[in-house]
Amino acid sequence: MRQVEAGMSKGEATRQFILEQAAPIFNRRGYSACSIQELMDATGLEKGGIYRHFANKEELAVEAFQYALSRSVRIRTEHLEGIPNAVDKLKRAVETFVTTPSAIEGGCPLMNTAIDADDGNPRLREMALEALNSWQDRLAKMVIAGMRAGDIRSEVKPRQLANTMIAILEGALMMSRLQRTKGALRDAQTTLNGVLEGVRCPKK
Repeated sequence: MRQVEAGMSKGEATRQFILEQAAPIFNRRGYSACSIQELMDATGLEKGGIYRHFANKEELAVEAFQYALSRSVRIRTEHLEGIPNAVDKLKRAVETFVTTPSAIEGGCPLMNTAIDADDGNPRLREMALEALNSWQDRLAKMVIAGMRAGDIRSEVKPRQLANTMIAILEGALMMSRLQRTKGALRDAQTTLNGVLEGVRCPKK
């Protein structure tokens, strides 16, 4: 087990360690297929040692999803703030999605959890929906900021553009995973770059 980080109690460090080990297992296997034995093997802890920090498997799965999602969001947004033009910022967001490997083993936590929990776990489905809504909001806010700054045409519908970007990227990711090639993702990037250039305001 890793060393306790500065300012973190031993219990907090153990809890964080469990999340780090559990997140890729839930992401690969799904909630139902993931067994407590797999979590015990990954953490080196007994069942009681895991459930000393989490009330049950569902609570651990929810927090593991939040952990995985936060890492994915951070890695895909951390380089956007320094880009002044909204169209260029959105294009960079697309590029990062296409070229950056998943922060958590097993692929996109949002896609995996949305599919896994759709019919089986209402709490995880709710968390996936919140994550999707948050992604839509982030992109739509970029579009709105771009419209206000004169980077993006005024007739553009922010939510519609955000939905189009997400649908194309997630669909391409599914295809690329099945085909074991990034061809669909690269095609998605080319298409979305064209869409985004189409909403760019002409230079005055």
